[in-house]
Amino acid sequence: MPEGRSLLQLGTDLDFGSSETPDEGGGDTDRWETGHSPADYFVRHNGGTYAGRHLIVDLWGADGLDDLDRIEDALRGCVEASGATLLHIHLHHFTPNGGVSGVAVLAESHISIHSWPESGYAALDIFMCGDTHPEAAVPVLRQAFRPERIAVEEMLRGR
Repeated sequence: MPEGRSLLQLGTDLDFGSSETPDEGGGDTDRWETGHSPADYFVRHNGGTYAGRHLIVDLWGADGLDDLDRIEDALRGCVEASGATLLHIHLHHFTPNGGVSGVAVLAESHISIHSWPESGYAALDIFMCGDTHPEAAVPVLRQAFRPERIAVEEMLRGR
């Protein structure tokens, strides 16, 4: 992602009520303000170009959802399998034997997890741009947590 294009900066520039088209004012519609082409960071998938692929993953009947080491190892495995670049992992354990919320911050976006071990349920988001393969994280999750059932939905962001 280009330097200086943080989510906070993007959010402060949004005008949801505007009907202005991107090319009004003589701007170059093929360039970001930074001078980089959107295609430099976007994903090409099934004939389209998108801001990224976002997998919504639900695990049911899963094991180890209160084990910080197991969750961190799984997130690291997901990052490696997907070909992403890990910047930082932060996990929060709510109480002993309680749920975990956390995120692996990636150069290409993030992987987040929220777990309810008392129900054997975990919700994960795997959002990646660039030359990555987020679907490769799913077998890692299956092996790490041994869910009885897994569901995966894909959203193509920036459509």
